[in-house]
Amino acid sequence: LKSKLKKIIFILFIISILLISYGLFFESAFSQKLIGFGTIILFFIVFPLFSYYRWKDKKIEDYYLNNENLKKFKENNDL
Repeated sequence: LKSKLKKIIFILFIISILLISYGLFFESAFSQKLIGFGTIILFFIVFPLFSYYRWKDKKIEDYYLNNENLKKFKENNDL
């Protein structure tokens, strides 16, 4: 599942970059729409999928800024 999701994210990223590039560099009647669709794909599909893929197996509690984690941070770093 991980490699499939990674491939899907990569393919959608390439498609969105191609749409945006084609809309910017080639003059056509619908170039504005290509730029818009590429941007929508990138920000509403690719970025959330990428975020899910990267954070799927992580514990959110490790990233909280609470007293326990602040103590660990101070102990591990000589500030």
